[in-house]
Amino acid sequence: MNNKLTYNNARSSEHWTQLQTLAEQPWSLASLFAQDDDRATHFSAQAGALYMDYSKQCIDEQVLMSLLQLAEHCELSARIEALMQGAIVNTSEQRAALHTALRLPETAALTLEGQDVVADVHQSLAQVARLSERVRRGTWRGFSGKAITDVVNIGVGGSDLGPLMATTTLDEWADTEIEVHFVSNMDGTQLDNLLKHLNPETTLFIISSKSFGTVDTLSNAKTALSWLLTTAKLRDGTEDCVLRRHFIGISANKEKMNVWGIHSDHQLQLWDWVGGRFSLWSAIGLAIAIRIGMPKFKALLNGAHSMDEHFAQADFSENLPVLLGLLAVWNSTFLQVNAHTVLPYDGRLSYLPSYLTQLEMESNGKSVTRHGKKIDYDTCPILWGEIGSNAQHAFYQLLHQGTQQVSCDFIACVRRYSDNVQNVPLQQQHELSLANCLAQSRVLAFGNTAVANIADTKIVADADKYKYYRGNQPSTTLLIDELTPHSLGALVALYEHKVYVMASIWDTNPFDQWGVEMGKQMAESVHHAMQHESDAQFDTSTDQLLQHIKQRA
Repeated sequence: MNNKLTYNNARSSEHWTQLQTLAEQPWSLASLFAQDDDRATHFSAQAGALYMDYSKQCIDEQVLMSLLQLAEHCELSARIEALMQGAIVNTSEQRAALHTALRLPETAALTLEGQDVVADVHQSLAQVARLSERVRRGTWRGFSGKAITDVVNIGVGGSDLGPLMATTTLDEWADTEIEVHFVSNMDGTQLDNLLKHLNPETTLFIISSKSFGTVDTLSNAKTALSWLLTTAKLRDGTEDCVLRRHFIGISANKEKMNVWGIHSDHQLQLWDWVGGRFSLWSAIGLAIAIRIGMPKFKALLNGAHSMDEHFAQADFSENLPVLLGLLAVWNSTFLQVNAHTVLPYDGRLSYLPSYLTQLEMESNGKSVTRHGKKIDYDTCPILWGEIGSNAQHAFYQLLHQGTQQVSCDFIACVRRYSDNVQNVPLQQQHELSLANCLAQSRVLAFGNTAVANIADTKIVADADKYKYYRGNQPSTTLLIDELTPHSLGALVALYEHKVYVMASIWDTNPFDQWGVEMGKQMAESVHHAMQHESDAQFDTSTDQLLQHIKQRA
């Protein structure tokens, strides 16, 4: 298809101006609900197992219509098609961003610069299946001939957060005794603590790095290799044996994997058109496949693909990713709600907030347009989150009584523990968690009036000032019928596409991350100065800190 994608400037459109005007009016969730008994019906949508209620957002029909018109003005339909078909949507690096291709069925057709993308993806998935089954069946043996019992994924960013989040979420679907661990921190703490409890004879390492040059990942991998070599009998060929039996590499850089010593049979391919934070669907998901098995990993992919189809086909007024993205733009850019929190009321989703923190802030933490022009409006909010029940005893105080406006995503599963009559106590706990989820979103929306008749203003006026809940904090609630590999895939893809919708309105590139690079480059210079006598001078603070470290190291 044509790689040239036109763009109508959102900032200069009448719809943008209309939204600015609408944002200036006083918004009261209590009043909005009082005016419309069917508000929850009007502002909700569903796709498969996901049901989204956004009626507690500070919007009305006029705002929603203006947002949808703005999306049309920004040619969102064409941009969605461009994403799916492999156009150059990553403009600063002149690349496609084809993470959606990673979950296409084998019968699909998609080529990129003459290359059969679908065939390449499924060839890689077949290798993931082959290697994961060797480990799961016990036919993969370490240097001493013993079967693998533990797998350690070494990565950072998306190469860590994606498989970590999915493996943790789906651990109850695991059908193997093989344990999967994750290491990302370059300071060695995670790895050191882990190696104390692992057997080098039965431990397999996955080195996940798109560039195979990330210092965090390679420093951990080097330490892991050293740990293995100190245990293996040192003789000719020992290192080659250890590398072949204890390491798998996942990268877009085959040459660097070869240099490092990864055996060619144990190299899994990535592509330039896969961003790290969008890569768990690729061979980066090997750790997931080892833990839950390839059929369930494919169910995860199928769930994501179902959301891709919904995103591409559903009318914008019923399109979950479009609505979620437009609401985020409305809150951040127009209402100046510059903080957002993700609150899953399900312990299995404990790593989802961290995953979404990278997905959204690394993608949309931009201050220039795709064309390099400085942006004069607010883009991505600061995002964080925590399991809802834990957050209630931590930062909900700020949400309820602080001075900041914060938008919230509540996420919960409708069914859990319902397959076994012996799980009645756990079912009751699940119901309690659901009740807390609904109660908290209600109190955040309506404040003190949540426990009184909305018209009874006297109760609000008489409230102890220390116990006053102002309410009017906007939120969206996502309910999942049941947490499965398929529904998790749909949930994660929903947020991926939300990010793209936001970027499409803001005219930013969500697929590069140049803001990460300068710190890496500076770290090399500082590290060299730390290790050697150097005439390098930085700033007085950095120089003094370096001197302090050298004196006490």
